[in-house]
Amino acid sequence: QVQLVESGGGLVQAGDSLRLSCAASGIALYRYTVAWFRQAPGQDREFIAAINTGGNRAYNDDSLRGRFAVSRDDAKNTAYLQMNNLKPEDTAVYLCAVTDDPDLVGYDYWGRGTQVTVSS
Repeated sequence: QVQLVESGGGLVQAGDSLRLSCAASGIALYRYTVAWFRQAPGQDREFIAAINTGGNRAYNDDSLRGRFAVSRDDAKNTAYLQMNNLKPEDTAVYLCAVTDDPDLVGYDYWGRGTQVTVSS
């Protein structure tokens, strides 16, 4: 059974940092591109960043690139999202997903998410 489990979320203050983890089981993570998304209440799911099997990274926009960093440790079958200088508008459920589609159109597996709440 394939599982992606996110962890590391919580309630923090503006300006704080968090590192989210996406632990995979039932799959060999090194075969997949890992992507991070977030979804705030009443809003569409938003792509944040992805890291492919070669370690190449893509970010949704430059403002996130400057504060967020995606990484992976295939030996631990885990990917990470480092988030710095958090803002109240970063409050959302953060999810990871994996795909072997190089165009990142469809995702094979999704986690259930971890809540991040940033207070002002």
